[in-house]
Amino acid sequence: MVAEKYIFPERLKELRTREHISGRTLSALMGLSKGMVSRYELGEVEPGARVIVRLAEFFGVSTDYLLGANSPPIGPGAGAPGRP
Repeated sequence: MVAEKYIFPERLKELRTREHISGRTLSALMGLSKGMVSRYELGEVEPGARVIVRLAEFFGVSTDYLLGANSPPIGPGAGAPGRP
């Protein structure tokens, strides 16, 4: 049996860089310690459910997408609502 790859770190980094937001800025916006987003992206720490929900809302994607359970958002710039 092959273990599935944990995709959350990649999805988070993809969304953050697409929106041109630094890890430190995203950490501040989410009310996290300044290096926490970096630790999520490196796979050192897994976020709790509340953080996953807040990140999904911020980027305008589903929690399923963040966790790797479905396809990417549709269309160019399909990030946070109201963001170009």
